[in-house]
Amino acid sequence: MAVRSEGVAGETAGRERSGPDGVDRLKADSVGLAGVVFMALAGAAPITAMTGNLPIIVGQGNGGGAPAAYVVATVALTVFSIGYVAMARHITAAGAFYGYISHGLGRVVGMASGLLAVLAYVVTEASAIGFFAYSLRGLVRSQLGVELGWGWYALAGVAVIGVMAWFDLHLTAKVLGIALVLEIGVLGAVSLAVLCSGGGPEGLLPGSLNPLNSLKGVGSSGAEAAGLGLFFAFWSWVGFESTAMYGEESRDPKRVVPRATLISVVGVGLFYVFVSWMIVSGNGVEHAIAVASGTVPGKDGNSLFFDPLRAHLGAWAVKVFQWLVVSGSFACAMAFHQCAARYLYAIGREGLLLPALGRTHPRHGSPYVASVAQSLTAAGLVAGFLAAGMDPYAHLYTLLALLGTMAILVVQTLCSFAVVGYFHVLRRHPETAHWFRTLVAPLVGGAAMAGVVVLLVLNKDAAAGAAAHTLLFRLIPYLVIGVFVGGVVLALVVRRWRPELYARMGRVVLEDAVER
Repeated sequence: MAVRSEGVAGETAGRERSGPDGVDRLKADSVGLAGVVFMALAGAAPITAMTGNLPIIVGQGNGGGAPAAYVVATVALTVFSIGYVAMARHITAAGAFYGYISHGLGRVVGMASGLLAVLAYVVTEASAIGFFAYSLRGLVRSQLGVELGWGWYALAGVAVIGVMAWFDLHLTAKVLGIALVLEIGVLGAVSLAVLCSGGGPEGLLPGSLNPLNSLKGVGSSGAEAAGLGLFFAFWSWVGFESTAMYGEESRDPKRVVPRATLISVVGVGLFYVFVSWMIVSGNGVEHAIAVASGTVPGKDGNSLFFDPLRAHLGAWAVKVFQWLVVSGSFACAMAFHQCAARYLYAIGREGLLLPALGRTHPRHGSPYVASVAQSLTAAGLVAGFLAAGMDPYAHLYTLLALLGTMAILVVQTLCSFAVVGYFHVLRRHPETAHWFRTLVAPLVGGAAMAGVVVLLVLNKDAAAGAAAHTLLFRLIPYLVIGVFVGGVVLALVVRRWRPELYARMGRVVLEDAVER
């Protein structure tokens, strides 16, 4: 397999290193279906999503209807994925969204979306590192009696991830696979224990799965609380879309990427629904709401999981669970590092920004220059928050997660409409075009993604919590808009002054999936 840049006269494809006007290619056949799924699910970070988001959905959002919120999110994201995988069958590129939107909505919107995706993945690694440092500091303090500043844990995590990313994707996929199996195992174990025991004080609560309950909110806020809960349910999936980024490094990408995407969306969705249902049932609705909202003395959101674990499996399971929260957040940071590096690489190899970012390691085939740049950026973000005296959870994790989520949701929305543009406006691949798969599903999915963006905007203060009064929080919408506008300006300038680069923009794809 070779990498080819479409539409640029005189380029030669099919060589390992095609010269100064070509591209360095990533190492092909590095991962199979399981590896791509592991990478995507590690980005979604099931144990982090459950422990971080479920208590908010229960305590401040949908209450006992939290599982219903996950049902709605699963259906909506599955519909979105139908159009997404249709594009993946024809366009295989490390830039994923960048390439898809460039083909469907044009190079100008594609570049703007590509830079937004870069922003999202670059900051999300640092965000996940914040959660990792916060969790590890508390765990080491409580279980080992050692007190160390969170910055040491954060910078060590960035360094380890940077070293692992130097090698090909196979190593990272193995590590993430182990972490993923362990965290799914412990969440699945406690959920099955609750199921087999018949639930909690009120039984199994099948009504919690009724999608209509996702429209109900706890307390007097009603619809506002329901919107907050739905947003956090959708937030739990951020990272699943990364499957397409590994197409150039996967075996048989036309089959692997679509299958991995649907497995990731549907599989993690069913898992989230089951775990949230069992956790709410195991605690009982009223008790779960009280615990999650912090009104029970000596309890916090983690108690939603700790109490059933202790009751069904013993105190040892709680300690194991705490360590798996740490490993899960580390795996999440590692997965987003790989995403960020591949986006930087995809844009760099086209001669935009810093062309050196498009270089791959001569032995491992990894985007090592882009990876080092991402490591330095993540370390710089950590150092900045550390110097400002900010908290790793309340500020580093929360603020950067909100920034990254807003950026990626905008890109996902545009990607849905790009599917319609690609198959029905530009009329590419009529053999694939279908009234539902490439028209209705993308339109419905795009509307759903736009709705989630609205939910984020409406509930951003509640989502930010203690960080809502910071300058960075107030700047988040302007940063997203500014990067998008900057991408538009960059594309227009390149079109005017460097037409050969503009012709290449968003068109470097894998040869066996090239537009024909």
